[in-house]
Amino acid sequence: MPKTRRDLVFFVLGGFFLTNAIVAELTGGKLFTVPGFTLGTWKLDPIVLSIGVIPWPVVFITTDLINEYFGKPGVRKLTFLAVGMILYTFLLLFATMCVPAWESSPVSDVNFSAVFGQSMWIIVGSITAFLLAQLLDVIIFQAVKQRTGHRLLWLRATGSTLISQIIDTFVVGFIAFVVPHLLNPEKGLAFAKFVPLAFGNYTYKLIIAVLITPIIYLVHGVIDRYLAGEIDEVVQTAASHPGD
Repeated sequence: MPKTRRDLVFFVLGGFFLTNAIVAELTGGKLFTVPGFTLGTWKLDPIVLSIGVIPWPVVFITTDLINEYFGKPGVRKLTFLAVGMILYTFLLLFATMCVPAWESSPVSDVNFSAVFGQSMWIIVGSITAFLLAQLLDVIIFQAVKQRTGHRLLWLRATGSTLISQIIDTFVVGFIAFVVPHLLNPEKGLAFAKFVPLAFGNYTYKLIIAVLITPIIYLVHGVIDRYLAGEIDEVVQTAASHPGD
C-alpha cells in the first residue's frame, strides 16, 4: 500500500492510466459514427470513430499529470508497465479463444472471436504505437516545461498530446484494421476506408485534447491541495530528472 500522499497520487493516477488503456484496447474494434452538423458557414461531416476513443482522454489526462508531478521516470515506468499488461491481455485473449464454447453458451466461438480477435490486432498495433507516442509525448512535454517553467500547463499538455497522437492514431489504426484486411479481405478495412477513419479519430483527439484542458487544471489544483507540504519535494523530484 502507498505509504505517503505522493505515493497515493501516483498509485491512483497509474490505476486510471492502466485501466483506461486496457479497456481502449479491448473495445477498440467497435466503430461508431458521430453525426455531422452545421454551425453557420462551418460544416462538419459525419466522422467514423473507434469506440476506444471514449476511454482514451483519461489516458491523456493521467499521462500529463504524471509527467507534471513525477517527470519522465514516472511516465516511463507506467508506459512499460502498461505494455506488459497489454501483452498479458493479449495472451489471455489468445488462451480464451482456444477454449471451445459450450454448445448452449450465449456467446458462441464465432461471436467471441469476431470481437476479441479484432482486439488482438488492435493490441499488436497499440504496443508499437503506444511506446512511440508515450515516449514522444513525455519528451515534448518536458521540453516545453524546461522553457516555460511551471507556467503554461495547457501548452505542454495539449501540444505534447496533439503531436504524439499523430503517431499513435495512424500506426495503431493501420496495424489494427488494414493489416487484417491485407491478410483476409473479409476482415478489417481497406486502406481507402482506413484513411478517413484515421483522420476522424485524430480530429476527435485534437478536439478532446483542447476540451479536457480545464479538467487537467482542475485535477492539478486538487493534487496541489492534497499534497500540500509535499508539493515542493514532488516538483523538485520531477524537475531534477527531466531527461532520465
